[in-house]
Amino acid sequence: MTRLQRVTWSIVVAVGLLGGGCTPKQAEPVPGHLDEGALRAQQMEDRVRVTVDGALFTEYKYADDQKYPYFFPVRGPRTGESVTTESSEPWPHHHSLFFGCDKVNGGNYWQEGLDRGQIVPQETHIRQASGDAVVFTQTSRWQRPGAPAPFLDERRIRITAPSAGLRIIDFEITLTSLIDVRIQQTNHALFSARMVPALSADSGGTLVNASGQVGEEGTWGEPSPWIDYWGVRAGETEGLAILNHPANRWSPPRWFTRNYGFFSPTPMNWLEGGALHLPKGEKLHLRYRVVVHEGDTEAAGIQRLYDRYAP
Repeated sequence: MTRLQRVTWSIVVAVGLLGGGCTPKQAEPVPGHLDEGALRAQQMEDRVRVTVDGALFTEYKYADDQKYPYFFPVRGPRTGESVTTESSEPWPHHHSLFFGCDKVNGGNYWQEGLDRGQIVPQETHIRQASGDAVVFTQTSRWQRPGAPAPFLDERRIRITAPSAGLRIIDFEITLTSLIDVRIQQTNHALFSARMVPALSADSGGTLVNASGQVGEEGTWGEPSPWIDYWGVRAGETEGLAILNHPANRWSPPRWFTRNYGFFSPTPMNWLEGGALHLPKGEKLHLRYRVVVHEGDTEAAGIQRLYDRYAP
């Protein structure tokens, strides 16, 4: 990060542009700050496309043949290249930035094979198509052949770009049990990201939690309100952090992490009694904030961003 960008970041934090989804308001332009109309969302047949200042930032994809909806690409603000991978060895069923779960009433809504379970979108609506933020919602049904659907989920996604070096995806999901649901202990669960191999710890990148523990060895199974994953590619430093809202069940969550680039706040791997029971009609509401940033964890101010997300 340059000296000018560091100064810009300090000004942005000082005036509170990043607090809790607030709309940026300021009397004079801040260097490095994007215009309020910089974001646009376009709904297409099988995706929502989001641009920032005319350049593609992400697509939220939900084609009929997908296992589940997911974001790809998720482009970094410095390189314009995705910081996540759509599919990569090992475990090519990890698709970029996504939400899923295995072992749900015997179904698998995580790994490939639509006959094992699929999260199928029913309705998608753009609520705010342009301005200082874009917002869209989606309702999806969890289903598999020969079995009753366990969940209906409702998602709300809000995307902002508080500065030239920062992108934020706020992801909220409410799962409603359509029948009595039993989820067995599994490490394949909930909100997850898979970094592009070039930014992984195996390639020299850094995986770090709020306590300063690093790598798979230091972060796996440890409770933390957030984890950041960053690295250097083509001479530029970029990363992606997942912030877990403290109102979420199981907060702060334990994390499933891998040096090859995967990380997820997935408490399902540490369930008391080895299973979670959700009776018919029960709702599980979860909130996450994804921070796509230039610079390393300290330069991006991940802890400050978390403090403003969850005061």
